[in-house]
Amino acid sequence: MRHRKLRVITNYFVVSLALADMLVAIWAMCFNFSVEITNGEWLFGYFMCDVWNSLDVYFSSASILHLCCISVDRYYAIVQPLDYPLIMTSGKLGIMLAVVWCSPALVSFLPIFAGWYTTHEHLDFRRRHPKVCSFTVNKVYAVISSSVSFWIPGVIMIFMYYRIYVEADRQERMLYRSKVAALLLDKHLQINGISMGDVMRERQSIQMQPMASSKMKRERKAARTLGIIMSAFLACWLPFFLWYIITALCGDACPSPPPVVAAVFWVGYFNSALNPLIYAYFNRDFRAAFRKTLGSCCR
Repeated sequence: MRHRKLRVITNYFVVSLALADMLVAIWAMCFNFSVEITNGEWLFGYFMCDVWNSLDVYFSSASILHLCCISVDRYYAIVQPLDYPLIMTSGKLGIMLAVVWCSPALVSFLPIFAGWYTTHEHLDFRRRHPKVCSFTVNKVYAVISSSVSFWIPGVIMIFMYYRIYVEADRQERMLYRSKVAALLLDKHLQINGISMGDVMRERQSIQMQPMASSKMKRERKAARTLGIIMSAFLACWLPFFLWYIITALCGDACPSPPPVVAAVFWVGYFNSALNPLIYAYFNRDFRAAFRKTLGSCCR
């Protein structure tokens, strides 16, 4: 990253997330849009149907796993700030990024190209109808893929955010109590005429409070941003994965009208459009970097 202020562990995850979201837009949304405007007709052949389905699952899963990693990173930054530099090293950053980019292949390219994701009847149907590119999955694949791509990361994110909220609230209450104690102590020193050395030491202690308050505000803002991101994630992806697992488990007993299918897919994709906007709005360093980059491009 060119901008020095962005060279922190969290922002590497954010930039990598932005790349995953951009690839969702390029590969998943564009092909899906082509199907929408042709009334469900697939124009690119049997092989490209597997490519599209694989890329759709791959990049959407990668985007969700990035959000999970960001929640873990923020958890350590806020709940264990003293241990954070030892826990979130550049080596562990590399391992986490490798996992979020490689693991989605296990539920996308491998099972889809091997034909493990669906039934033999559906594969035969696709061979006889190459202009239909529907993604019909079997029960085993539905449970495994949804667990890896959504349910497990979602539970981790909720747990991490809950712990972050509890810790941020505890720190804020401690800071408030320390401010009150500092003000009372300052008043006591003034009334009782304590020695100058004691007064200076106590005043230095009191002056540390604005620094702690500033740090607390930053951490609270980080927690709030993470909460907004998590809320957007659940609002966008929960309808899709509920529909996905329910229809896979109950089969023909749960018919899905085409408008419903299109809606849950596009609402899920919308999460990839929201993530960069949320970070750009709530992160001052990113806003400054965007303005600087746009300014240099427009010269």
